[in-house]
Amino acid sequence: MTELAPRELRVLVAVADTGGFSAAAAVLGMTQSAVSHSVRGSERRLGAVLFDRGRSGASPTPAGAVALAHARRALRLLEVMGSEVRAAASAAAGAGAGAGVPAGPLRIAAFRSAALHLLPRALGRLTERHPGIVPEVRIVREVGRGTAGEVLDGRADLGIATLGTTSPVPPELVGGVLVEEGYALVHPAGHPAPRSLPLIDWTENCTSYTRDWWAGQEWLPPATVRAEDDGTVLSMVGTGFGMAVMPELSLVGAPPSVEITDLGPDRPTRSVGYVTTPELASSLAVRALIRELRAIAG
Repeated sequence: MTELAPRELRVLVAVADTGGFSAAAAVLGMTQSAVSHSVRGSERRLGAVLFDRGRSGASPTPAGAVALAHARRALRLLEVMGSEVRAAASAAAGAGAGAGVPAGPLRIAAFRSAALHLLPRALGRLTERHPGIVPEVRIVREVGRGTAGEVLDGRADLGIATLGTTSPVPPELVGGVLVEEGYALVHPAGHPAPRSLPLIDWTENCTSYTRDWWAGQEWLPPATVRAEDDGTVLSMVGTGFGMAVMPELSLVGAPPSVEITDLGPDRPTRSVGYVTTPELASSLAVRALIRELRAIAG
């Protein structure tokens, strides 16, 4: 049976995070030779080369990326175990307010509009009820592997993700829908013919949810401008540069210089939800955050 000790897992993660054996040694308080020896031992037991070594440092191989995802998730579970065991002991001892609630970081990955308009209220409620929990939020573009990839790689405990037939919950994760949001036409306020304007879009706009609908809209031209994010799109629309088709979360707090027009009952929609690992789904902190997310989304 192949087993790596937590110390060996920490060495692998440190090498990946710092990009080299010397830098990892400095972070860990070890010698470079000890780090190299540890990595070679891990590679021997796992039966794969985990890092490409070169003059510029060390970078994970494909096998190394898989090992690192497992290493980060395993180390995180050890941290959660310690937190929840202490919380259980505190509750059993009747330590007063807050007893039985874990303390420490809760790592969250969210795409921009969710981080701006969905998370703040949920985190406010969470920290009010459980002040020992410290949310750490990372903004991740919801393209490619997106926020779910952060959870799979062990960098986040929970991800706020777009879910659907074209981007389902990965089989290694569990999750659920929080909000079903519709798309709307956004254009300069008071424009007499907004559908005649150029179309502005951005890479993160979930066109996979709108593709069939988009193809049936003869009035919608191909996008002539691609912005960096939805905030830039709103700003450009507000200055009269063009129109856009945007989801509801992106339109929270839209400036008065833009007008939002409903696209009717056949408008496209997308599902926004959460994803986490099966192990962390039962942890107290993740469960508490999911409850708050559902409360504000409902």
